[in-house]
This record gives sequence, structure tokens and C-alpha cells, in this order.
Amino acid sequence: MFLPRFGAVCGVVLALSIGVPGAVEAFTGETALTSAVIGLGTAFGAPAVLALHGHQAHASGRFGAFAFAANLLGLGLFTGVAFALNLVIFFLEPGSLAPLTQVVLKAGSLVFVLGSVLFGVSMVRAKVFPAVPAWGYGVGFVLLAVFAVLPDTPLSALVHVACAVVLVWLSATVWPARPALA
Repeated sequence: MFLPRFGAVCGVVLALSIGVPGAVEAFTGETALTSAVIGLGTAFGAPAVLALHGHQAHASGRFGAFAFAANLLGLGLFTGVAFALNLVIFFLEPGSLAPLTQVVLKAGSLVFVLGSVLFGVSMVRAKVFPAVPAWGYGVGFVLLAVFAVLPDTPLSALVHVACAVVLVWLSATVWPARPALA
């Protein structure tokens, strides 16, 4: 009972660390504080995804296990990308990144995109989660990765908020219901 709830709480914390800064950035643009919250919040991603997979593993089969593994690896890489983008690169002069660093950041983002698509497909196929957040995971996190390397716009802020809503919804689904009283 602890691990699903821990993962669900981590999912909500991750959602808040993505959605609140995203909403703020719609009005202020990217700031050091919003970047720090997003960069540090990514640490809650792995426990959240583990809880999501644990919730659907009985129905998602081998494809679900493969999709989870791909998503977990991609999430690990993207956690580093998001940390670097928000807590290191944010403070550098534009154009000061070495070409190899740019390639590595893009490659990490690509693995995250592929893992997110696969895991989103596994959620839709397993039909354990409601359809809207399952589709939202697969589409929303792909868009989040794409917008992460682009300049901030109101659309990127909207994607952050949408991903937060999806994570809260999925996390609420994972949180085990109380046993019925007789």
C-alpha cells in the first residue's frame, strides 16, 4: 500500500512542479525561481512512473513492461536534461553550449519522447486508466519535451499546465481506494 501511495504523491508533487511554474511563466516568462522548481521537481518522476506501471502491470503485458522500461530510461535522461536546462543552461549566455552538449541534450529528449509515446500507448491499450489522461500522457509529455528546447511561449505554458492535470488525474487513479465497510 505504501509504494502506490508514495508514487501517487510523487506524481502530484511532480505535477505541481511542472504546472505551477508553467502557469506563472505564461505571465512572467522564465525566471530563475520557476526554472529551479521545474529542474528540481523532475526528481519525483521515477517514483510516479513506477506507481503508474504498477497500477496497470496486470493488464499491460510484455508490451507494457517494455514501454515502462523505455519510459523509465527516457525519464532518467530527461530528468538530467530538464535539470541542466533549468538550473545550468538557463544562466549561461545564449550560444555558449558546445555542439556535443547540444547533441546529448537532444538525444536524451528523444529517448524520453519515445519512452513517453510507448508508455502512453501501453496505458491506452491496457484500459486501466481513464482514456483522457492516458492519451494525455502520451501526447502531452511529447509536447513538453519538444517545448523544453524552444523559447517559452504561452503555448508552452499551456502544455506544462496540461501535463500537470494529466499527472494529477493519473495519480488520483493510482491512489488506492479505502476498503468498503461491511
